[in-house]
Amino acid sequence: MTDTSHDRLLIIDFGSQVTQLIARRLRELNVYCEIHPYQNVTADFIREMSPRAVILSGGPDSVTREGSPRAPQDLFEMGLPVLGICYGQQVMMEQLGGRVEGGKISGGGGTAEFGRAYVEPNGTCDPLLFGWFLDGPEQVWMSHGDHVSKLAPGFEVYGTSPNAPYAITADLERNFFAVQFHPEVHHTPNGKTLYENFVRVAGFKGDWTMGAYREEAIAKIREQVGDKQVICGLSGGVDSSVTAILLHEAIGDQLTCVFVDHGLLRQNEADEVVTMFRDHYNIKLIHADESDLFLGELDGQSDPETKRKIIGKLFIDVFQKHADTIDGAEFLAQGTLYPDVIESVSFSGGPSVTIKSHHNVGGLPEKMGLKLVEPLRELFKDEVRALGHELGLPASFIGRHPFPGPGLAIRCPGEITREKLGILRKADAVYIDQIRKHGLYDEIWQAFVAILPVRTVGVMGDGRTYDYACALRAVTSVDGMTADYYPFSHEFLGETATRIINEVGGINRVTYDITSKPPGTIEWE
Repeated sequence: MTDTSHDRLLIIDFGSQVTQLIARRLRELNVYCEIHPYQNVTADFIREMSPRAVILSGGPDSVTREGSPRAPQDLFEMGLPVLGICYGQQVMMEQLGGRVEGGKISGGGGTAEFGRAYVEPNGTCDPLLFGWFLDGPEQVWMSHGDHVSKLAPGFEVYGTSPNAPYAITADLERNFFAVQFHPEVHHTPNGKTLYENFVRVAGFKGDWTMGAYREEAIAKIREQVGDKQVICGLSGGVDSSVTAILLHEAIGDQLTCVFVDHGLLRQNEADEVVTMFRDHYNIKLIHADESDLFLGELDGQSDPETKRKIIGKLFIDVFQKHADTIDGAEFLAQGTLYPDVIESVSFSGGPSVTIKSHHNVGGLPEKMGLKLVEPLRELFKDEVRALGHELGLPASFIGRHPFPGPGLAIRCPGEITREKLGILRKADAVYIDQIRKHGLYDEIWQAFVAILPVRTVGVMGDGRTYDYACALRAVTSVDGMTADYYPFSHEFLGETATRIINEVGGINRVTYDITSKPPGTIEWE
């Protein structure tokens, strides 16, 4: 549990796939909230956390099943506003004296409801539904197999849909609210208004701002670190960059960053990162140019998993080698974000004391005997970008597209050679330049070029060529879990292909990847 002076909202997670979206919606309203799996939430836990309100999330189980998840019964005697969503609504009804009927999925005869639906108003529920039903029925997103068949005492129905007669219910005297749909997803267009109304009822001041967070984080870093030395693995990405700048503001010369250049970065990337942190911020930085080591170990390797494992192991070895040269280092800084924390304390797996292995320096704290400093562990990605703005990072760094840890290795299917990497860097630079020139960079989640492990015949200047083909990739996404290809115009693609073929030696054919995720992945390997 985080020690914070802000008003808190507790989200009890029953295993919904979209619980994180609830937190995102609340953070957008400047409300501090925490997600905790129901197994960890007891009445004493709630009293210690002292939230202003509680939200019960959706979940895949059926409340009709014996032993299915519940909220602490004492919650409903604490005088706190409570909002139940989907499974959370059914939990409230079941625990407060109502009844839930099982659908076909859980072995009952009730009617399930999945996808878009329309809720009609039924009476006035101003505290929760102010700003709803102004133009008639509201579109919502349903995803439930069971449904409420009898309201708990004190509840009234305020909204209905064809297959959910109790789509919106409330006990206004106790500030208990429950909805069968998911207001957190974008398929419920007016869902944000519902959350705004709920936090207003609960009396939240909306004091969760990046300015306040910056001051608190600096104070916490100074208290945790004292006069000891801290090392930080710097990749040049948003998370590690914001972590480094925040730490430097807090402890100055007690921080040393280690930038491992594995020879798989984009064009001029190493120079840009080193220049910004050494010259602009005057941060102590070790530039570990280990490209010969990495490329040597990767020579002849074509299996993507093998390449990833080689890069991951070498990164840890190299980072530790250089970190060992820093006298008195007792702390390791990582750019762990809140989604990582949520996943490592999962609904199904319970608490975990380890950081997920996908982190850039996963495994290092235990090997090196260092204590962790994770100043971003309460933040979502968009909040990290907002904090970056607050800290004065250049917009070009804050808004950068995601770049994978293995770098260009996974954009170079098959064997990696210096020749192919050189061609790929130039093609990628032209592509990104085109995207920026056309004002499209901020519309795209991620864009890159992959050089294909095939050569094709071409004709250039009346002569035959036999050069590489490349694939352009650009996707739109919210969180990288799903993605759609970006719909470039044919004119843009034609202009870009012409530039790449004319300006980049070694490529004579350009393709555009229009695969969504799923079934494909964003990266090629």
